[in-house]
Amino acid sequence: MRHAVRPRTLPRSGPMPAPLPRTPRVRSLIDADALRVLHRAARVLLDDLPQLTDRLVAALQEQEPAYRAAIEGDATTTWQEVHRSLRHSISSLLDPRGARDAARRCSWKIGATRAEQGLPLDALLHAFRLGGSLVWQGLVDETSRAAPEDVRLLVHVASDVWNFVDEHCTLVADAYRQTERQLAWRRENRVRLLAAALLDGTSRIADLPEAAQALDLPEHGRFAVVAVAGGPTGCSGAQAVLGPGVRVHWHTGVDADYGIVPVGDGEEPVVPEEQPPGVRVGVSSVVEGLSAVGEARRLADTALSLCPGTGGTIRLTEHLPAALVVSSPGLGAALAERLLGPLSHLEPADAEVLLDTLATWLACDGSAQRASRRLYCHRNTVLNRLRRYEQLTGRSLSRPTDLIEAGLALTARTVLPHPRQT
Repeated sequence: MRHAVRPRTLPRSGPMPAPLPRTPRVRSLIDADALRVLHRAARVLLDDLPQLTDRLVAALQEQEPAYRAAIEGDATTTWQEVHRSLRHSISSLLDPRGARDAARRCSWKIGATRAEQGLPLDALLHAFRLGGSLVWQGLVDETSRAAPEDVRLLVHVASDVWNFVDEHCTLVADAYRQTERQLAWRRENRVRLLAAALLDGTSRIADLPEAAQALDLPEHGRFAVVAVAGGPTGCSGAQAVLGPGVRVHWHTGVDADYGIVPVGDGEEPVVPEEQPPGVRVGVSSVVEGLSAVGEARRLADTALSLCPGTGGTIRLTEHLPAALVVSSPGLGAALAERLLGPLSHLEPADAEVLLDTLATWLACDGSAQRASRRLYCHRNTVLNRLRRYEQLTGRSLSRPTDLIEAGLALTARTVLPHPRQT
């Protein structure tokens, strides 16, 4: 039973399936007298259709809470729906062939519209069966009043009446389920599009409240984005890298899956450092508001690009120098050429020793003693190699500017896909 006016935002129902072939019956049971009795009573019901409609609406209001709410919300529309359905049903008793297609279209529209409105399918099927019972009881009552001796003839048409009811219950259920699937797909697709726009940074300000509601995220909260690659595909696989209990909205991308993670004040996203072999995870810094999620996604991609192929978790906030280099690979390569290029005339093994010594010394906070232990050599050997680097490059490791540039150059040598190195 349907609304008279369809909201324009609701999806159009799919094509009504072709009617199922009926099982042939032995028509000798339904003789001319039985049909005459049926038609006579049906015409009376058709004439009294408004009263029959009132009775069915009252029964629905009494027996079905879902319909009670619908009637209280829009009694006129519900009454029109019931009236239309009953008219098609009774007309089908009088002219099965001529009225059948219109009756089927009516039932299909009722099923589709009620699915759009969220009326429970059980309540809808109960309404159809209740309507069938009311029509049958009306046929019996009218025949008992007009010609009591003919009541026994209605037995021969009872199966036809209830087959009609069963057919339309099946039809309305098919329409309901098909529309429900369409609505679910459209909802899921809308959520996917809203999440994609947030992550791409193309969301309109006006769309942010809808995105917050659809994704169940606070519009003005703090967020981080987690990029996951190399693990099981799909959101369920990506969820495994965060562990249980972490609130996140996952979006499946082409090269990585992205999680939008709400973060509390003063907190950081909870992401385990250790990951299964080959699973690479990049975690952005925290941003303010859904409107900044696109920037967070770019930062998560940067962190992911720093993650080694063997797997693990890279937090951008802990690798900012490397993030600067990979964010501008051309400048990083130029810096590496400028700071490390003068070593190109050396034998590759000699150049590698100098660069490894410099990297180790920087990792040991400029302590030659600690670097020597890591390199299994004497402290003076470390100092001699550092002085040689300074002589070859013209740089001074005691000058802060030169020291910073040397560290960035070594980072570029490590993280760039095709670093220009000796």
